[in-house]
Amino acid sequence: MNSMGNDMSTAKIKIWIDASRPKTLWAAIAPVIMGTALAAADDAFYLPAAAIALFGAILIQIGTNLANDYFDFLKGADAGTRFGPTRATQAGQVKPRQMRNAFVLVFSLAVVLGIYLVSRGGWPVVAIGLSSIFFGILYTATPYALAYLGIADLFVLIFFGPVAVGGTYYVQALTITPRVLLAGLAPGFISMAILVVNNLRDIETDRLAGKKTLAVRLGRRFTQVEYFLCLILACFVPALLIFYYSAPLAILTVFLILPAGFKTMKLVISPGKGTILNRVLNGTGKLLLIYCVIFSVALLVTE
Repeated sequence: MNSMGNDMSTAKIKIWIDASRPKTLWAAIAPVIMGTALAAADDAFYLPAAAIALFGAILIQIGTNLANDYFDFLKGADAGTRFGPTRATQAGQVKPRQMRNAFVLVFSLAVVLGIYLVSRGGWPVVAIGLSSIFFGILYTATPYALAYLGIADLFVLIFFGPVAVGGTYYVQALTITPRVLLAGLAPGFISMAILVVNNLRDIETDRLAGKKTLAVRLGRRFTQVEYFLCLILACFVPALLIFYYSAPLAILTVFLILPAGFKTMKLVISPGKGTILNRVLNGTGKLLLIYCVIFSVALLVTE
């Protein structure tokens, strides 16, 4: 009996881990790495604030994933054939009430962690934290859900880019500069590429569900081009930093993500559909992490 109980407990834990979609968490972690490196380069690194910013970002991402699971279920967006990871609520693995309570709890924990950052950074931290949670819920909730209107790409660019990088920098340095916000566009573009792949994979099922993502509105070919454009623009951000702010030339090594991600990028074009794009999602998440690590190391060893 104990063995059976342990197996059931393990299975339940796995369901919740899968529902949190851990492979998406690089989009929360990578900008914090970059923001912290920028702070360190300006002699403003502060470990307690950096650590809490990291855990807060992870919690907000998990809360957003759980909220998406819940609200997409209510809208019927996950019914029928699905190429992406199993949605726990739609699959009957978790009751809707449990999923709702779970994302409320996770967001509440993020707020509790944020109290320290607010005490350090004041109202700008309140604005960043609450808007991140608000748009995380609005991504799939209400009739004005961002994912259903085709404008989620812009919000991902902003919140996983300048907001995440700038917020991490701010809670350590207690100031912000245009240079930091410009640098933040890079992880924003790659995070946007992750969303683009997700929308490309689900383009047919989203169309049937009335989920008018940018991919549904503008088609498969546009979405494939958008993916490549996001990666290329991310690589050119360091060139702007060098031109306008005399950043070290070493940060141009971020261009290494392009040959490193060649196989991943090739899959976007051929065949560019179905479950094979799950590999592209995972690969793009890794490219995001690699980019931010390369940028951070290049910045710190040359400053």
